[in-house]
Amino acid sequence: MPSKLSSRLAAAVQWGVLIALSAGIAAFLLWIHAPAALMLGPLIAGIVVAASGGKVAFPLPPFVLAQGVVGCLIASMVPLSIVDDVLRHWVLFGAGVVLVVVVSSLLGWLMTRWQMMPGTTALWGTSAGAASVMTIMAEHYGADPRLVAFMQYLRVVLVAVIAAIVARLFGVTPVNVPHDIVWFPTVAWVPLAETLGLAIIGPLIAQRLRIPAGAFLVPLVLGILLTHFGLVRIELPTWLLAASYAFVGWNVGLRFTRPLLIPATFAATPEEVATAEESAEVLATLGLEVVPFSPKTLAVRAVPTTLATASGFGDAVELARSVLAELAAHDASTVVQRARNEILGTMACHGAVRANRKLTIDEMNALLRQMETTDRSDQCNHGRPTWRQLSMKELDALFLRGR
Repeated sequence: MPSKLSSRLAAAVQWGVLIALSAGIAAFLLWIHAPAALMLGPLIAGIVVAASGGKVAFPLPPFVLAQGVVGCLIASMVPLSIVDDVLRHWVLFGAGVVLVVVVSSLLGWLMTRWQMMPGTTALWGTSAGAASVMTIMAEHYGADPRLVAFMQYLRVVLVAVIAAIVARLFGVTPVNVPHDIVWFPTVAWVPLAETLGLAIIGPLIAQRLRIPAGAFLVPLVLGILLTHFGLVRIELPTWLLAASYAFVGWNVGLRFTRPLLIPATFAATPEEVATAEESAEVLATLGLEVVPFSPKTLAVRAVPTTLATASGFGDAVELARSVLAELAAHDASTVVQRARNEILGTMACHGAVRANRKLTIDEMNALLRQMETTDRSDQCNHGRPTWRQLSMKELDALFLRGR
């Protein structure tokens, strides 16, 4: 009982630090009129807490609701009536949109082809669009949300700064002076209930229909349609938007763990150093970056996205050693063709759920759903069974029933 109480107290303290730090950083960013301050503040606070060794248990339902709220926000800003304006100036709009999309897509495609970033991260990071939208959607398509968030919000800041400089050069002065934010305005409770209902029902529909990034997209599309026909009026008070942006920011920031920010180093043999240098391109195709830190030391600077959140210093070093051993055992010229499956199998074992690891209900459900859709999921790639069938008699014995 004392251990549970102390763990709950520690969790409460970490949440308190995270919230206070988020509020402080966001307030400073708002004071200097920085763009996306309500999301950048919690994101930076999450990075600080995670990099300091904090382990905040992030609940999934509030994050899903936050995605729905952000979708409703976009819906309220993009009414169907805007179609008329677009059609009247379709040449200008079309040329601008196509040019931006082509250039950003080409840059992202080249970065992906050259394997400068894992998976589709480069495509989402260079995509022209709302930074919060790109960050939310990227995760659902297997990209690294941390890198996407960094690229997108760096773009937002640079665009804002450059636009302000260009405006000053052309002698344009601000017409509207920024007004103070009203955090708790008068709320229309019926529209607020409708908005929350849309933010809750939308993700449920998306989950049922298995729509990628549906927790955000379904409320957005439904919001545009329902508001256009006057069936719903979206009400988003400032405190609700701030809370939603905070959850989205925390979801990204808390993933910047210390092993990610500080490379894991280990004393390496001359053979391991030579293998890492000779097989750098092969390692990159597997999502690993192992580079010399000194003549007798190697540093693990990157691990596959699927293993990044679960791996610590020890796991990253163990993974690097195992993969280097696999690479050294095969002919370097044919290693990709001959050993890719073996190496990926070794990496998969390092990312597997280990004994004595506590899983949340959501993690358990996700694991079982993945097993249902995976071929030969009854055993790992090394032949070890992944589940065991128990009779009722055996199950009763485990719980000492009848004794």
